[in-house]
Amino acid sequence: MVPVLKVLSDGRVLGRRELYELVAHETRLNQEQRSEVLGSGELRFENRISWAITYLVKANAVVRPSRGHHVITDSGRLLLENHPNGLTIADLRLLEGYDDGRKKPLHDAAVEQTPEELDPYELVEQGIARINSEVANNLLDRLHKQDPAFFEQAVVDLVVAMGYGGADARATRTQLSNDGGIDGIIDQDVLGLSRVYIQAKRYALDSSVQRPDIQSFVGALQGQQANQGVFITTGRFSSGAREYAKSVPTRVVLIDGPRLAELMIRYRVGVQVKRTLQIVDIDEDFFE
Repeated sequence: MVPVLKVLSDGRVLGRRELYELVAHETRLNQEQRSEVLGSGELRFENRISWAITYLVKANAVVRPSRGHHVITDSGRLLLENHPNGLTIADLRLLEGYDDGRKKPLHDAAVEQTPEELDPYELVEQGIARINSEVANNLLDRLHKQDPAFFEQAVVDLVVAMGYGGADARATRTQLSNDGGIDGIIDQDVLGLSRVYIQAKRYALDSSVQRPDIQSFVGALQGQQANQGVFITTGRFSSGAREYAKSVPTRVVLIDGPRLAELMIRYRVGVQVKRTLQIVDIDEDFFE
């Protein structure tokens, strides 16, 4: 919030896009920091600046003379003078006239401590990330406890859900015995001219797939005259296994336990949506 006030301190009326650029320059954000995105796809720095503006408007430190434009007030100048090195939402709540719709505490000791460094969108995303992390751990635990046939079918279902089965979603799980090192085959076109071969290993969560396992898989792919395959495990891959997969002409994608769980959650395989949240914002067109 302080950088926003500093940028506006010369009294100019600035549009939101101008504020994004000037505040980013004021805070010396590098290109990598400017490129960070939230789960929603919104740029993180723009999201934080937007929320800073929102809170400053609530405190009457900034006003909007027209849609999408902002200017500092005398109250804003006083805030900047009194808080040159940092300003929190808790500071704003002490101002007369500030009202964000929260129930006022009975006394100072009852003031709730809130994470001032995060905006509400980030708090929601943090909560969802914590839930997903717990679900991911449970997914891997459940997959490891199932029999090999179940696990192989689960990974085939996942690859199809990711869109690799083509319009007809043609996928086959090979027989457990005499599968030649191939656990699943995905046809990417109707005639089966382009195929993805899968190997699925239900390893202990703290166990590593080693280089010889990847070498065997590459050999199985060559036996099928295939040039691409996916090796999926509930465990991890050793550095030797990863280095070998990168060194061979055959395209081998390695998916370890954490990545497997992440993809299952994203593509809704083995999980279901428990609750949908709707986040609203002001419709500026309505008020024009």
